[in-house]
Amino acid sequence: MFPHSADLSISPHQKVHHAVIREQIGPLLTNHRRERIDEVVSHRNFSTAIVLEGIYDRGNISAVMRTAEGLGFANFHLIETQDKFKNAKGVSRGSDKWVEIKKWKQSSEAIKSLKAEGYQLVVTTLEGGKPIGEVDFTKPTALVLGNEKDGASREMIEAADHRIIVPMNGFVQSFNISVAGALSLYHIYQERMLKLGANADLNEEQKNILKAIYYMRTLDSSVDVLERVLSGKASV
Repeated sequence: MFPHSADLSISPHQKVHHAVIREQIGPLLTNHRRERIDEVVSHRNFSTAIVLEGIYDRGNISAVMRTAEGLGFANFHLIETQDKFKNAKGVSRGSDKWVEIKKWKQSSEAIKSLKAEGYQLVVTTLEGGKPIGEVDFTKPTALVLGNEKDGASREMIEAADHRIIVPMNGFVQSFNISVAGALSLYHIYQERMLKLGANADLNEEQKNILKAIYYMRTLDSSVDVLERVLSGKASV
């Protein structure tokens, strides 16, 4: 479920081991920045995937992403079945830089891949859904949020292991997608903290790999630095 290997791509034809990246880029960052990266990585969760299917408003995508990243969730799947988007600026506050995003053109492909990886598919819907509290989110979970108008697709709903609703007591029938996402993700975060003692799920090597990635994303010149290092070595 963690999407990265020990050797990380710095260009289409070149990979570098994460230890080399940390060794070369780490000293170029401030102590405060390295400590902040260490802290964030220690709380990262990849066994919970957030799946956004056919979302029209990019502002909603950014809002869900910002909430998820703030809670430690970093595994995103965007199913782009729509032809047009409503653009938005400034909502993510840069959170998209710190999460891993995989894009799909068809829901069927995403469903097949997520199921093969061992995720339970949990889809938010108003059609016969059970309360969110009845699902075990300590298991690897792909949480699906459908589009603003129609919700999740029929294909996604039929493939779901669980159909859930966020309980409501007012006259409105549904929450905005960004709100539904925030409420659902906070519920998952709380349940994992209560039952597992932590939302995080990375082993030590995965943490070091992610640190290397965040080092590179922090330093704009990181690729240039690494290429200069590589040019002076036969192998890394």
